[in-house]
Amino acid sequence: MANSPKNTADKNNNGAAEQPNVNIWNVPNVLTTMRVIMIIPFVIVLLGGNAGWFGDGMFVPSMVALGIFVVACITDFLDGRIARKYHLVTNFGKFMDPLADKVLVSSGLICMVAMERIPAWVVIIIMAREFIISGFRLVASDAGIVIAASYWGKFKTTFQMILVVMAIVDLSAWVPYYNIAVTVVMYIALALTVISLIDYIWKNRQVIMR
Repeated sequence: MANSPKNTADKNNNGAAEQPNVNIWNVPNVLTTMRVIMIIPFVIVLLGGNAGWFGDGMFVPSMVALGIFVVACITDFLDGRIARKYHLVTNFGKFMDPLADKVLVSSGLICMVAMERIPAWVVIIIMAREFIISGFRLVASDAGIVIAASYWGKFKTTFQMILVVMAIVDLSAWVPYYNIAVTVVMYIALALTVISLIDYIWKNRQVIMR
């Protein structure tokens, strides 16, 4: 960690420094923006299919929505790695990357609640964590600090994405103990959500102690 809070804006938790004079619309930032845009057709297809907008049956809408969601998840895998490898790290990317993850995953989880595939209380806890972190980021921003995502946050997001994928596919009618597997992944995602919150606040506690 840097010696002063101000320097927190210059490096993320992996030590990747923001590069001077980098075009904000570089490949990583475009991928991040695409991830946000893909949420719209994902939600429309998934909930529209559940409501019967595209005829009887959920198989085709579910597979289309799953494809959109998986592609969006792949952009999350690529953008940060490309940014670090080719020195394209920007404050826009540090801010938008975790925000895009939150909006994507939250949209998927809310859809799963609407389709009665994930309990509402689980999503409430997950989204409460995101509201807390968002408020924390606002306080940091007022202090001139940009806080990048941590590895715990990435682990949390990964398991939440896996949970959404498993809930969309819903192979319980064909795969024995599939619902148990979904429940296990759900509780792992929930545990990582709480752990990442504690880790995030502890590592950046100087923000609220100023």
